[in-house]
Amino acid sequence: MARRRRTAMLAATALAIGGVGLPASAAQAAPACDVVYATNDWGSGFTANVTIKNLGDALSSWSLKWTFPNSSQRVTQGWSAKWSQSGSEVTATNESYNGNIGTGGSTTIGFNGSYSGSNPKPTSFTLNGTPCNGTPANQPPTVSLGVPAGPFTAPADVPLTATASDPDGTISKVEFYRNGMLVNTDTSAPYAYTLTSLPSGNYTVQAKAYDNANGIGVSEKSFTVSPATGPALVATPSAVSVNEGGSSTFNLKLSAAPSGNVPVAITRAGDTDITVSPASVTLTPSNWSTGATVTVAAAEDADTAGGTATITAAGTGVSSVVVTATEIDNDTPGGDNAYVAKFLDQYGKIKNSGYFSPEGVPYHSIETLIVEAPDHGHETTSEAFSYWLWLEAYYGRVTQNWAPFNNAWTVMEKYIIPSHADQPTAGVAGTPQYAAEYNLPSQYPSALNASVPVGQDPLRSELQSTYGTGDIYGMHWLMDVDNTYGFGRCGDGTTKPAYINTFQRGTQESVWETIPQPSCDTFKHGGQYGYLDLFVKDSGAPAKQWKYTNAPDADARAVQAAYWALTWAKAQGKQADVAATVAKAAKMGDYLRYAMYDKYFKKIGNCVGASTCPAGTGKDSAHYLLSWYYAWGGAYDASAGWSWRIGSSHSHFGYQNPFAAWAMTNVNELKPKSPTAVGDWQKSLDRQLEFYTWLQSAEGGIAGGATNSWDGSYAQPPSGTATFYGMYYDVDPVYNDPPSNQWFGMQVWSMQRIAELYLETGNTKAKALLDKWVPWAIANTKLGTNWAVPSELKWTGQPANWNPSSPASNTGLHVEVSSTGQDVGVTGSLARTLIAYAAKSGNTQAKATGKGLLDALSAASDSKGVSTTETRGDYKRFDDVYNAADGQGLYVPPGWTGKMPNGDTIAAGKSFLDIRSFYKNDPDWPKVDAYLKGGPEPTFNYHRFWAQSDIAMAYADYGMLFPNG
Repeated sequence: MARRRRTAMLAATALAIGGVGLPASAAQAAPACDVVYATNDWGSGFTANVTIKNLGDALSSWSLKWTFPNSSQRVTQGWSAKWSQSGSEVTATNESYNGNIGTGGSTTIGFNGSYSGSNPKPTSFTLNGTPCNGTPANQPPTVSLGVPAGPFTAPADVPLTATASDPDGTISKVEFYRNGMLVNTDTSAPYAYTLTSLPSGNYTVQAKAYDNANGIGVSEKSFTVSPATGPALVATPSAVSVNEGGSSTFNLKLSAAPSGNVPVAITRAGDTDITVSPASVTLTPSNWSTGATVTVAAAEDADTAGGTATITAAGTGVSSVVVTATEIDNDTPGGDNAYVAKFLDQYGKIKNSGYFSPEGVPYHSIETLIVEAPDHGHETTSEAFSYWLWLEAYYGRVTQNWAPFNNAWTVMEKYIIPSHADQPTAGVAGTPQYAAEYNLPSQYPSALNASVPVGQDPLRSELQSTYGTGDIYGMHWLMDVDNTYGFGRCGDGTTKPAYINTFQRGTQESVWETIPQPSCDTFKHGGQYGYLDLFVKDSGAPAKQWKYTNAPDADARAVQAAYWALTWAKAQGKQADVAATVAKAAKMGDYLRYAMYDKYFKKIGNCVGASTCPAGTGKDSAHYLLSWYYAWGGAYDASAGWSWRIGSSHSHFGYQNPFAAWAMTNVNELKPKSPTAVGDWQKSLDRQLEFYTWLQSAEGGIAGGATNSWDGSYAQPPSGTATFYGMYYDVDPVYNDPPSNQWFGMQVWSMQRIAELYLETGNTKAKALLDKWVPWAIANTKLGTNWAVPSELKWTGQPANWNPSSPASNTGLHVEVSSTGQDVGVTGSLARTLIAYAAKSGNTQAKATGKGLLDALSAASDSKGVSTTETRGDYKRFDDVYNAADGQGLYVPPGWTGKMPNGDTIAAGKSFLDIRSFYKNDPDWPKVDAYLKGGPEPTFNYHRFWAQSDIAMAYADYGMLFPNG
């Protein structure tokens, strides 16, 4: 079925600059100190961390001095020392708590700074008047990149390896780049990454090694991939798991008959406990289609970590293939469990079956012709990124290898969190102007109205003070990964992935009625003013601008994943491996608080009348729920003096994440740094649990949500509408085509978080919700050959008015399961919810049902994951034009004309397909075309990234929580 959601993405990594160490003075007989000076820049500002290591006698107090090389460099704010500056000379003296530094001891201090022009490092330091000396510090690391000699034939799998060392410190990470694009980050030796399925062409690859002072060493090589001249090697499956002390097999064959015998060499790289045999096979004109069997074995050892190996099969004149082998350790609980093995098999399929772009970005789906929330399969969402982080946390749980988890966050920062360059005016203070939301796309564009009062943003100053930047650290919800539309970055037409947006026009705008637009609109495409005047009516000419929308459930899921990574890494004694990434999750949670606010920062409760509902001050505009989105934007012209930030007035239960709120309240490593953040998340945890309780139906299902702005325009709701802290009950908040609480997936996504909260903390409110929800879900679930889970829901009635001191029973709120189906992602998420609940409560029916669903999913496995056949009758809307009678079809205002980057005309009377003509070249288009011409409804077997990840994690949950079955 079609689903609509909003989310967001891009890239942000600060420049890292190496530290500086200085030679000793001639009079010094022994080293006194070393200083490491490391910075992160963001244009005209920077953060510096300065580590002082005492190599002399113990100190009871200290004073560190240096001179900035550039006269414009200034210390603006410091910590862990008393800071002063005279001209270019900087002095930092100890605080009362860090004056004592023993011999060999160290302390780290830091500051935010500003500069113009360049930001060179200081060249000398003194400690208590004595120059620091010792081995010259902060020498850059060395790195050597290894690439096989080839030849390579498309589609080629090319393994990269790197060796790195640092003469005066340690290696913190090695990054691998392909043609300038970051494709992987490895934080532990051996450093390696395999480029998969490369098309023919010339490639330049780099390995960048970073040391503990952010010094950088680079090694670069080039190679060529030739066009395929013969058949390709095919490995089935593309990933195998091997029990420690056991073996597994895969089949190696050709995609077409060869003209002669093809000798194939089989090599292994990685974990030496894993071996492969035979070392070569020969595929002939007789056996090419049946192939040869290759055996992978894992040695029995006493360690408690599973390893991985990359097996490459290569032959002259045929394209090579790579198989990933993962050892399942039997020295840890669940290590030799069949469901852990299923997790690793599913994980291997996800990492090797086309779910990722060449840049390493996860697609929404392998398939390109798919229309639901994203309108193309090779777009991606912040949802997909958050699921990737979660998946890699589970991989670290099973294998004790945390490099993939850290790499996922690195790729997320690079591509879906907007960098400073992509939000150049975010630090300029500004207030949004009010524009009403409307129910129908035909009521747009919506006029800006400066006379409507809007409230004060209570977070901007605090966040900017805490992090020293006006940039927002949150994901944008939607990216065109392959740049299929052709917007590129800020209209350049070529950069990929590219930030885009779709939904813009009220609750009735389905995906079929959207007009894709670039997140950075420079008027390069679209009409006279790009796409801006399709959605908002300005009193003058619109200004070129950038704008991003965050889907709070995705950012909260990223925090949830970071909690589990931290928890499992601690249990393995590897907390340090994930510490830096977990700190970034805490920072993301700090900014996620924008989702707690009314759209225009108006006061919460009984907010009726756009002009009369009062503007908020302080935090009286906070509902403390996770709303549908927060958004921010500003002028494209960096010299222009405006930007804006908004929250959302609409809160759907499906987006709530009390587990993430609990983690940011109770786990030190995940507590955000801003002064009021932890208190805000504590209020949010309590409010979210109340919200679920208020919305739980008599049967157990959770109803839609609430809004502080009826109809999106602070209109008067119908008389008798139930309220929650003065917000109005909405059965399907945010969107109505299809209704936002019709899809059962919202139930399982959200209740899985409740189940984890109960599992980890025993929270009594979470338990009460599950005690009622679980029996309802099980009663509507069928196991066996013809298994089925709930699909669509129908709602009647409404909850009682919320009374926090005496919550009423919702006898008048009812839910009915109107259809069931075999949505594999929903099934995996339901299984996870039941498994977590069973593990804490001991409920045998929940455990049995969860296991039964996993066994049903196993039976639906294919070479790329798990899938069932879907019938897509809604694809009749591909060629719908706007019909005023039913309000459906693509609406373009009369007289408005423009062009998509590929030349498709945007005008009244056009359809979804008319402005996406590229779909006519999709390999799956013929069956849709036949359907539009009167044929049968088309069917598909889709592989959505989030769904495959949920299934993998469900296997791991069962295997780890119930290691004995």
